[in-house]
Amino acid sequence: MNKLFDSHSYEYKMFCATTPKLAYDSTQNFADWQRGAREKLRDLLGLPLEACEADLKIEYTKEKEDCTEYRFTVQTEPGYYVPCHLLIPKNKDGKIPLTVCLSGHGAGMHIALGVAKTEKDKMSLEEWPHRAMAPRAIKEGRAALVIEARNFGESSIEGYGTSCTEAAKIAILSGRTVIGERVWDAMRILDAVLDTFEIIEKGDIVCTGNSGGGTATYYFACLDERITVAAPSCSICNYEYSIAAMPHCMCNHIPSIRKYFEMSDLAGLIAPRKLIIAAGREDPIFPGEGTKKTFEAIQKLYKQADASDSCALVWGDGGHYNYADLLWGKIHEMIN
Repeated sequence: MNKLFDSHSYEYKMFCATTPKLAYDSTQNFADWQRGAREKLRDLLGLPLEACEADLKIEYTKEKEDCTEYRFTVQTEPGYYVPCHLLIPKNKDGKIPLTVCLSGHGAGMHIALGVAKTEKDKMSLEEWPHRAMAPRAIKEGRAALVIEARNFGESSIEGYGTSCTEAAKIAILSGRTVIGERVWDAMRILDAVLDTFEIIEKGDIVCTGNSGGGTATYYFACLDERITVAAPSCSICNYEYSIAAMPHCMCNHIPSIRKYFEMSDLAGLIAPRKLIIAAGREDPIFPGEGTKKTFEAIQKLYKQADASDSCALVWGDGGHYNYADLLWGKIHEMIN
């Protein structure tokens, strides 16, 4: 190929040459920067969407050996409803802390519940049991909120699997983004759950997810200060090293984001709250070297927030995987 005609390489070169306008610098008051940066991120994500009544409707309740499971829907935009599950552990006194479990690209939220709908699901859960985030949260003595992300599972075109790309293209045409819609849904559903289930402890909310679920976790925690611990896995890596450097689903893309921020800059919107990042040393789509450099930048922001001990990076020896044991080990270390 004639390098003069290589438009893809030229696009990436121009991307890398773009200096984010709203990256924090040490001359700024950190709290003032956070307010302005959070407002800009909302705008880039296409938020806010139109507010409406939650209209939470419980479809059924199941009594299980270790928890009570509620299946319900929440209206997050006028006429759009999101299916959810809330699992509340039994034999717990007082208020119960919450874990919000955000699924990544895959069959749907039933995987996070540890439920197989197909033989492929069964094999997946046997091979990667850490994808069952809700049962793990129950094991940790916490309630688990599982949300069906837009374009995944029951919210996809086929009702199973993913259908992100076409929806993401349409969203961009009207100034919206799929990742913004997923964050909006999580915020509105958390509102409804805290209003409806008084047993939930509002001051102890962990949010976690792998891959696309980790991405949603990160942006959700950036905008919603009720999240006390953000614990994304295999998803936090500066755009220059991952999202812009190789093929990724369209739902990861936010128009104009690099004009204002790199991914690491946004961690300043989570500080001083706790941020625990898991990464795989062999992850092919969120490369380890890029994640390492991203975390070094994040550490500098946490230092500015006088919260150096509130961020951590834990390494798994494998690839693109939900490193739940590492995350929960570090969560306990940091909150106890």
